[in-house]
Amino acid sequence: MNKTTALAALASLGQDTRLETFRLLVKAGAEGMPAGEIATRLGTVQNTMSSHLKILTHAGLVRASRDGRSVRYSADMTGFRDLLAYLMEDCCNGSPELCRPVIDAVICDCQEEMT
Repeated sequence: MNKTTALAALASLGQDTRLETFRLLVKAGAEGMPAGEIATRLGTVQNTMSSHLKILTHAGLVRASRDGRSVRYSADMTGFRDLLAYLMEDCCNGSPELCRPVIDAVICDCQEEMT
């Protein structure tokens, strides 16, 4: 991940509805959710939710997949892991192995299920 991509991801999460959307999709797991259900759960109108989902998708934090006539969204855990790795790559005074327990704690085995 480069600085520009990291900034886009962080900016996308820097808005209340998008942060809540990402957290909801993380909770939903590999199955994800249709856009309409996300909008309903967060009390947002669907066209506004579509804009938020587009921003999160372009930032590499959300994936979209067609499910019949609707589109399902799920958290892109690879994109999220890459963001965390970028933020922590120089941690512990250039000794990232010291941060391994933190990195291990935030990486889940759910990604294999989500791809």
